[in-house]
Amino acid sequence: MPIPKSSDVIRTKAMTCNDFRGIAISPIILNSKVFEYCLLHSFQSLLAINDNQFGFKKGVSCSHAIHSVRKFIDRHVVAGSTVNLCAVDLSKAFDKVNQHAMFIKLMKRRVPVHLLELLENLFSVCYSFVKLYNVWSSSFDINFGVRQGSVLSPFLFALYLDDLSKLGLHLKVVV
Repeated sequence: MPIPKSSDVIRTKAMTCNDFRGIAISPIILNSKVFEYCLLHSFQSLLAINDNQFGFKKGVSCSHAIHSVRKFIDRHVVAGSTVNLCAVDLSKAFDKVNQHAMFIKLMKRRVPVHLLELLENLFSVCYSFVKLYNVWSSSFDINFGVRQGSVLSPFLFALYLDDLSKLGLHLKVVV
């Protein structure tokens, strides 16, 4: 069901699709979360990510990431180097995860086949439809992304991006 993002009652322009957020209504959401917590407890060590990554980790925050970047910059500037930074906008990134690539990354980590099959089943039967007032759209498959609100999604997303966090270890500093 589309929910307006803004609580503004007075609008100066017509609303577009980007002005709404979708919500998923599932009758099995509670059981699903309990099941995912059990999976996470059993397999969390297989989902560990690089220390260069700060997102979705217990005990670290944006402040830690900013501090690390600042230390890196200061160290190289003091040594006489020029430091260039690049920022990546990851808005709506959960919706854009290539599930096939995610499964390949899980396979490279030697995740047990039974867990891979289980995750594949969780993702392969995802479909949705849109309800606006009393009108329902046709159903459509969801072939990309990790599920919003899922217990496992932050871990799978962090794992999906983990190769990017390792790139920082191989960057050359230009003097």
